[in-house]
Amino acid sequence: MKKVKITVLKTTLDKELAQEYGAEGLKACPMMKEGRVFYADYAKPEGFCDEAWKAIYQYVFALAHGVGDSLFYYGDWIRKPNVAMVSCNDGLRPVIFKLESTDEESKIDYTPVR
Repeated sequence: MKKVKITVLKTTLDKELAQEYGAEGLKACPMMKEGRVFYADYAKPEGFCDEAWKAIYQYVFALAHGVGDSLFYYGDWIRKPNVAMVSCNDGLRPVIFKLESTDEESKIDYTPVR
């Protein structure tokens, strides 16, 4: 299994939907900052949003296991191998992520829980 690089590309706010449905003063996601980089494999990276992880983990897992060596979805989605463009599932302020498989091998921590 390889590590996957997760880059926060863009934080957004759908102003029209936020005006109609959002809480007063709603802004783009306060947890994720554009340009921030995380590395993941089988587990959510430290400091990563739980909800965003639920939305993207299956792509991280696929890339970590080499599924992206060929193009995702028969080449009709992303034109670069080993890359996926995904977002969290916040309908008012989605965050856009770029996922890239790396050559770095994952190391599973077998430390027993006490």
